[in-house]
Formats: sequence, C-alpha cells, structure tokens
Amino acid sequence: MSQTCQVTGARPGFGNNVSHSHRRTRRRFDVNVQRKRYWAPSLGRFVTLRVSARGIKTINRRGIDVVVAELRRSGVKF
Repeated sequence: MSQTCQVTGARPGFGNNVSHSHRRTRRRFDVNVQRKRYWAPSLGRFVTLRVSARGIKTINRRGIDVVVAELRRSGVKF
C-alpha cells in the first residue's frame, strides 16, 4: 500500500536525523494513512479510501459525496 492520501495527495517527506554529535543520516517522515470505509449515499454503497488524518477532517467538513465526486472526476476507481 503506497503512503499516499487519496483525498489530499499527501506523500512522505524526507529529511535528516541529527545526532548529539551532529551527524546527519537520512530519514523519512511518513504520512498517517489509514484505510477508512465510508457510506456514500450518492453511490448507494460503501467506499474504502486510503486517507490521512487531514483527509478525514476534509471529508468531515465537506461531506463524503462531494469528495467522492471530485475523486471520480479525477479518474479514481472505487
């Protein structure tokens, strides 16, 4: 499963671990992606999405039907 939010498009960020001696090694800042199931009244069925915490808040604010309609316009299959 890729670490990409289907709603916001958030992807992992990259940076450095910095030790006490100030040595730097590369690290990865992962996105809090979760599989979440929503009932979509416009489709009459459940839709499973890979969404980040911010994506869940976006769905709560705008509504699942609006978000699903935008995803379908962009070509995402459910």
